[in-house]
Amino acid sequence: MPAVMKPSNKAEEGAARPRSIARRVFAILLQIVAGFLVISLLATLALRWVPPFTTAVMLERRAQSLFAGRGFGLDYRWVPLEKISPHAPLAVIAAEDQEFAAHFGFDFKSIQKAIDAHERGRRLRGASTISQQVAKNVFLWSGRSLVRKGLEAYFTVLIEFTWPKRRILEVYLNIAEMGDGVFGVEAASRRYFGKPAARLSAGDAALLAAVLPNPHRLRAARPSAYVLSRRDWILDQMNSLGPDERRFSKPNR
Repeated sequence: MPAVMKPSNKAEEGAARPRSIARRVFAILLQIVAGFLVISLLATLALRWVPPFTTAVMLERRAQSLFAGRGFGLDYRWVPLEKISPHAPLAVIAAEDQEFAAHFGFDFKSIQKAIDAHERGRRLRGASTISQQVAKNVFLWSGRSLVRKGLEAYFTVLIEFTWPKRRILEVYLNIAEMGDGVFGVEAASRRYFGKPAARLSAGDAALLAAVLPNPHRLRAARPSAYVLSRRDWILDQMNSLGPDERRFSKPNR
């Protein structure tokens, strides 16, 4: 009777090797994802209390200037919300995110309006909330890729979960670029008005908020007719804000 041939051990090893490699790669990827989640959570928690030493946008601006072969003077001065004029938080809420007190990081009504306007042939405009802008400016690079937008959504949720609204607003007022290399209301107030942010008038605050959409083209120092008209619109909006938004202009109790 002929002997029964057993499967070759080499054949078994050859089939098992790709599975072993796939499991190893999957384990490495899992560790990378877990590490990213832990580090991002710890970093976000730390920034609830610690002022950012720098931000991704500041680093990006430095790198762009370096590659372009030109100098870059960064002016960034952190001040707590209590030392910022109460007009400033009202101005940025009126200008950038009037649903700030009510939403959980995303203003879906504004997003839908932007989509509807784009479908009618208008230019696609941004609908980012203050929370989204903080997430992007602190942690991420510029761009419109799906990866970056996904990370922006992730950090926005993380910020909303771990920071109170006052902290989100405090960070935004300190890191928003309000001129070429001028970051935050303290630096902008001293640069353009010669006084600390605590002494900003309603008109001053509205003028700084008016340049936020594009601080490289819109200037608070030499405001164009468009910037001045936008300032006046923001002042009108500030006067119409409700009590939920106005509470951010009061001292924290």
